[in-house]
Amino acid sequence: MKTAITELFGIEHPIIQGGMHFVGFAELAAAVSNAGGLGIITGLTQKTPELLAKEIARCRDMTDKPFGVNLTFLPAFSAPPYPEYIAAIVEGGIKAVETAGRSPEAYMPALKAAGIKVIHKCTSVRHSLKAERIGCDAVSVDGFECGGHPGEDDIPNMILLPRAAEELKIPFVASGGMADGRSLVAALSLGAAGMNMGTRFIATKEAPVHQNVKNALVAATELDTRLIMRSLRNTERVLRNANVDRLIEIEREKGDKLKIDDIHDQVAGVYPKIMLEGQMDAGAWSCGMVAGLIHDIPSCKELIDRIMEEAEQIIRSRLMGFLDGTGATRKVA
Repeated sequence: MKTAITELFGIEHPIIQGGMHFVGFAELAAAVSNAGGLGIITGLTQKTPELLAKEIARCRDMTDKPFGVNLTFLPAFSAPPYPEYIAAIVEGGIKAVETAGRSPEAYMPALKAAGIKVIHKCTSVRHSLKAERIGCDAVSVDGFECGGHPGEDDIPNMILLPRAAEELKIPFVASGGMADGRSLVAALSLGAAGMNMGTRFIATKEAPVHQNVKNALVAATELDTRLIMRSLRNTERVLRNANVDRLIEIEREKGDKLKIDDIHDQVAGVYPKIMLEGQMDAGAWSCGMVAGLIHDIPSCKELIDRIMEEAEQIIRSRLMGFLDGTGATRKVA
């Protein structure tokens, strides 16, 4: 399948593995890229630029396919040494960077000078248009369904994607609720040129996380995520657990007086405990509503091959069948 995204990043399938804290290591990025998608190393999971350089080199040993690096831009008071991280990316020969968080505008000259294609994660049309104006090559449009930070507008992808298609000139991928061939075909139908999957890629054989995490995703339904930190205007969608329940209780008690310090124990430093040690009640971790569509733990190749086969079946059989009068009798699981 060829789309503007496959052409932009030189990949076989229009599927991107989004950057995820303590998930996007070389093992997962290489597996996704080897399967024809675009694997992404999460830059800031590596505590120093030097460690990121080593992780890029490690991934190079595992794949000769294109892969990228995620850089999340944090508030200035806690900003990592981004120029040094970018230098490690450039020196590592990376040609695709997924940016997230705050605007990457200040760092665009350095990225573009190195010939790097930039795809910025956005939760609204207005932010997507800003990304286009500052020179981003593509946008990852995150609907309200997504894990992590869905923004504050609460617009689901059935509305957000066609609105993005109406406004944007650069290509974009759909993010949030993406899991299978149905997701891909729907995204393409709504104007996207591919899809970004985060949560779904955690439940794969190559994802370097504890088995408890993968099992939790298979067991979860679409009803098992919660939105936290709304009153702080830092909304995050997470998987429910005992500490998340406690956090929500604190939010109710504090109301508008809630401060980040009040929920420190539930949100600070929990990712290593969960992702590496499998302590599933340790605290809040990002998870999309797409957990309701996760029923197994395949390899990345099995997952991507299945997605593409299913997407082709839907397009060629089901959708074309509606035009020739046979689609009503054909069911796609």
